[in-house]
Amino acid sequence: MFTAESRRRDFPSLGGMAYLNTAAECIPPVCVREALETYWADKSLGMRGREAHYATLESARHVAGKFLGLSPGEVGFCSSSSEAYNLLATALDLKSGDEVVVSDLDFPSGATPWLASSSGCKTRLWRSREGALLADDLVSLLNERTRLVQVSLVSFYNGFRLEWEPFHGAVRSLAPNAVLSVDLTQALGRIVLDCPGADIAIASSYKWTLGIHGGCIIGVPQDRAGRLTTRAGGWYHLANAFDTDRFERAVPKPGAASFMVGMPSFPAVYALNASLHYLDSIGVVNVAHHADPLVQHMHNGLRELRLKPMAPHNPAASSGIVAFRHPHTAEMHKALEAADIHVMHQAGRMRIALHGYNTHGDVRRCLDVLARELDKSP
Repeated sequence: MFTAESRRRDFPSLGGMAYLNTAAECIPPVCVREALETYWADKSLGMRGREAHYATLESARHVAGKFLGLSPGEVGFCSSSSEAYNLLATALDLKSGDEVVVSDLDFPSGATPWLASSSGCKTRLWRSREGALLADDLVSLLNERTRLVQVSLVSFYNGFRLEWEPFHGAVRSLAPNAVLSVDLTQALGRIVLDCPGADIAIASSYKWTLGIHGGCIIGVPQDRAGRLTTRAGGWYHLANAFDTDRFERAVPKPGAASFMVGMPSFPAVYALNASLHYLDSIGVVNVAHHADPLVQHMHNGLRELRLKPMAPHNPAASSGIVAFRHPHTAEMHKALEAADIHVMHQAGRMRIALHGYNTHGDVRRCLDVLARELDKSP
């Protein structure tokens, strides 16, 4: 990911473009295409291909567990983070009077299942200040009725990276009955994880992990498995799916395995297995060591252009995302696209994402176009 030669070899589609939109969609390495071709060859064998399917699934469990600091048996997969959170809701079985805490920097999939619930539970909002979530503002929202605290380690919205220890300490001391759920979608594969003590971790597969759509990683430590077992119908996650009592009761496998309610999406599993092994061969420490200076470069460049990043930047705990607002982001985005520079633009907000396949040249190209557009602004 770090040299001109390896970029051409592993990411030929980058070509001459500056791709700064991994927070929305990654550019998968060539090994992912090869893994999908292997899936096709295995699938073409019919039932004989299932042995390879299941072997790849176990390989993916092992490498995903390595990233999460969990054993293979503590890892499961489903189709998306939205599915994972809705399944988590069945495990929690919330009642009237229960409370859930979410933040205004979280992605909708982690926040909306509780709003859609018919349980009568109360959703409380942890509001950010100047783009950051402060543990002091969380304290008043926590109590013995709090059943879930849902956060993203890195915010999709502005790139804010949660300071874990103050947050974790507040939840454990003030909400002793709460499940602590962390979304790693904008972190896994890009930063060295620093969120010990989470009860459940959830991460989509098609962003910083360099996989494809249709996959999501779920990590549940063994000592949390009893509490975090889904109550969904299905078959793959059931211990008694084909036993004689299968029409009398449904007995789910505990913990992460219970999130795999149907046949796994094997194309996504093959892709994720390949992409995580690719990242593991490089080392996330090295990805961060390469890409964090690019983020610093972007922050410095935006400030020189008098564009204020939406989240405070901590060089010692960086994320891959930089975002800013400006009245003329639509014009900026159009100019960037014309220059084959790809970022995310939405409602006056521009989000720039920097991964291991990016370079200082990408940052300079982006900043130069922004500077020219700002010169045109009244």
